[in-house]
Amino acid sequence: MRILHLFLVVSVPLMVTFCGNDDTGESREQRTGRTIELTDKVKILSEQQDQTITEVRVALARTESERNAGLMDVHDLPFDAGMYFIFEEETPRSFWMANTPLPLDILFISRDHRIVRIHTRTTPYSDRPIRSEQPAMYTLEVNAGFVSEHDIREGMYVKLK
Repeated sequence: MRILHLFLVVSVPLMVTFCGNDDTGESREQRTGRTIELTDKVKILSEQQDQTITEVRVALARTESERNAGLMDVHDLPFDAGMYFIFEEETPRSFWMANTPLPLDILFISRDHRIVRIHTRTTPYSDRPIRSEQPAMYTLEVNAGFVSEHDIREGMYVKLK
């Protein structure tokens, strides 16, 4: 009888741990949010396009639903990773950080792949518009601090590999 009692006491805490709940009752999936698949790379090139400044592993956002989801609910993003948005036409763009828990650097890129506007260290969960101010056909979102870490500036180029 004692052996059965010990088995029950030991097995219950193990089941709670296995299910992934913490002391707040929140599961690991709720804490970590969405994950994105990093399928491609983009190069950041100098103003003369003769030197690679850095590379970023990216998830592509080509469809309207992919662009609308963006990095919303993504809690974990490697420092050398981001999302590359591809639009059908070049026009002034506006992004916001609603439901986005990570501070980001956002680069707006023209049809000819030149960086026309950079916003650094955006505020998570903000509904304030982040505007390109110039026509852009592509946008690159990376972790806050990536732009300053690699000395990326407006006028440089971005190339999808």
